[in-house]
Amino acid sequence: MTAKEILHHLESLSNETNKAGMKRFAVGNETALGIKLPVLREFAKPFKKNHELAIDLWNLGIHEAMLMATMIEDPKKVTEQQMDAWTHQFYSWDICDQCCMNVFHKPEFALKKAFEYTHAKEEFVKRAGFAIMVSYSVHHKKAPDEICKSFLPRLEAEAWDDRNFVKKAINWCLRTIGKRSSYLHPHALACAYRINEQPHRSARWIAKDAIRELNSEAVLNRLGISN
Repeated sequence: MTAKEILHHLESLSNETNKAGMKRFAVGNETALGIKLPVLREFAKPFKKNHELAIDLWNLGIHEAMLMATMIEDPKKVTEQQMDAWTHQFYSWDICDQCCMNVFHKPEFALKKAFEYTHAKEEFVKRAGFAIMVSYSVHHKKAPDEICKSFLPRLEAEAWDDRNFVKKAINWCLRTIGKRSSYLHPHALACAYRINEQPHRSARWIAKDAIRELNSEAVLNRLGISN
């Protein structure tokens, strides 16, 4: 199937009720068709690792087509230039997160770009940097914990940013690192306490939410940490 044929099928799945729900949660944009992610993932399965089709779908500029592009892209064929181009087109937290979780944590230059993006002025580019760090922490289970520990100074340095999708990404990353291992837990918790001392409302929100979860009985038990 071509990108245009796929789009024709996607348009047949359009759902106005779902579109309204997406809008309430700041998902998508005016091009969204209202297709739920499980439905889109199932449809995307036969097209996995098709770089050319992924590019064509992304370039259609239709929300679900762009999401599907992130599901079928071949990470081995992604270049830094493509990564920059896609990242600077992010307009919604879901397209940002899906792209980072499905593709952008996999290339060999992923962490280089992640650190670079955390310095960005654009809200969703900056979020992408932290979302890549989250995805790396979750999916690269054999990677040394020290790599994930190296993310913490960036979280601490950017906790002042009170933009909704940035502060939520920093909080997400902090909690994810702290839950990765018993080694990382105290380092993430110490980072959270330092962030809590910053004179910024966003920093205190990031820290208190992370501290609450990382000190929870569920997390401590899963990591084998005694109260």
